[in-house]
Amino acid sequence: MNPSAAPTRALTWCLHLLVVGLLVLAAGRAVADDRPDAGAVVAVAAVCGLAYAVGPMLPRVARSRRVAALWLAVVGVSWLVLLALSAEAVWLAFPLYFLQLHLLSRRAGLASVVLTAAAAVGGFATHQSSFTAAMALGPVLGAAVAVAVVWGYQALYRESEQRRRLIEELTATRADLASAQHTAGVLAERERLAREIHDTLAQGLSSIQLLLRAAERAMPSTSDDAARYVDQARQAAVDSLAEARRFVAALAPPSLEGTTLAGALERLCATTSARHRITARFRLAGEAVPLPTAQEVALLRIAQSALSNTVRHAHATTVDVTLGYSGEHATVDVVDDGHGFEPGETPAPDPESGGFGIAAMRARVEALGGTLMLDSAPGRGTALTARLPRAHADDSMPEVRP
Repeated sequence: MNPSAAPTRALTWCLHLLVVGLLVLAAGRAVADDRPDAGAVVAVAAVCGLAYAVGPMLPRVARSRRVAALWLAVVGVSWLVLLALSAEAVWLAFPLYFLQLHLLSRRAGLASVVLTAAAAVGGFATHQSSFTAAMALGPVLGAAVAVAVVWGYQALYRESEQRRRLIEELTATRADLASAQHTAGVLAERERLAREIHDTLAQGLSSIQLLLRAAERAMPSTSDDAARYVDQARQAAVDSLAEARRFVAALAPPSLEGTTLAGALERLCATTSARHRITARFRLAGEAVPLPTAQEVALLRIAQSALSNTVRHAHATTVDVTLGYSGEHATVDVVDDGHGFEPGETPAPDPESGGFGIAAMRARVEALGGTLMLDSAPGRGTALTARLPRAHADDSMPEVRP
């Protein structure tokens, strides 16, 4: 529930009661004074009250300024008729100020308040058959107070809403950060376990298998029982090695499970083309070689983020994703034909408007010792290149062959 809903509802009911009370006062004074036009005053006050009551019952009054202006015009005309009959109707100008300022735009509301105040001063002066500065003081002062109160409340409300949205954004960002850290920790632990199993258990089983095969060949052909036992031991080592490999494969990062980095990028381009009005094409440059899992995951995530930025901001029709392998580096290039932008004028990351994508990609690349290059200009598209060194390619896990 919105915390400001209860005070706003209370103020609305107070305004309703004020209008009803002032209408009753105008009608009651006419009847109490036994004025000849008392019946007309009562009838017009009733019409004004009915016109006012229609507004709260119509949801469109609060949603559409055009409907609100029409409703206020009807209420205003009935009030002017009542003001022409009774001087007590001048006090109804005060709640009308608040309605006009609240339902209309700032300029239209201020103009309506000025006209209402002028009508109140003129009507009251007509009933008194004279005009003094004191007659204008009440309506004018009331209008000034209404403007100050409503505009001050609106400023406070906007600031409150801005803070609420900022808090929601910060909360969501914190949750996303916690989730990302948890995912990164899980992936790091999976990679560590896979590397440990590969470097210890799988290598040991492979060595056992090779030794048993050598022993089988070196044994004399007459030792049937020993040969049978060695063969059984070797088969057990083969089976255990297959299980270890399946375990290592199961610990691979989910985004690359069952495919290579090139396959994952090609599937990403196909998915982007199918889901959005853009043609995403993939190309492999050079001979694909195994990379450390952390590097493959980083290049895949950067391509995903760059494609997301292209779809959301570039207004491009085509985008090309190239995975390249050179002697010392592995690169991912994402080039689109969109509107482009000025890299030096990129807005700083902000909880409300975003802007974390490029910073996150740069941080991910630099954490692995690589570089991120961005080339763009208004009207000529954008080219993003992520380059990682292959100096630590030995950390990858080549298949163990007996």
